[in-house]
Amino acid sequence: MADIMTSEQRKKTMSRIRARSKLEDKVSKALWNRGYRFRKNVRKLRGTPDIVIQKYKVVIFIDSCYWHACPVHGTTPKSNTKFWKDKFERNKQRDQRDNQYYEDKGWNILRVWEHDLKKDEFEDTVQRISEFIDKAKEKE
Repeated sequence: MADIMTSEQRKKTMSRIRARSKLEDKVSKALWNRGYRFRKNVRKLRGTPDIVIQKYKVVIFIDSCYWHACPVHGTTPKSNTKFWKDKFERNKQRDQRDNQYYEDKGWNILRVWEHDLKKDEFEDTVQRISEFIDKAKEKE
């Protein structure tokens, strides 16, 4: 099916989508309740990190198992397989470039898989994030 919008219209429409997941909100609330203060989805930073504490140079990404091709839970659609494999590979390469960018700038970067925040592992993962932030605080 052909797109009914021009590429400029599509670009404008897509740029207005503000992605935020319920899982991200749940993590944010848990961290906020532990006393951490941060910004969410900071668009001016590379890769739009999910959680940012600029004072301590901390960026945290919550990667979905689907879009970031989780080695445990990632799946590829059965139709248009080549497109999706290429797409997931580009996403992984972009994530690596973003990691390298923040490391080169002296930032503390943490990537958390979506599946680490499900049910039983949620509290353990939030604790791991808290410890990561505390360690970054000590460096400053």
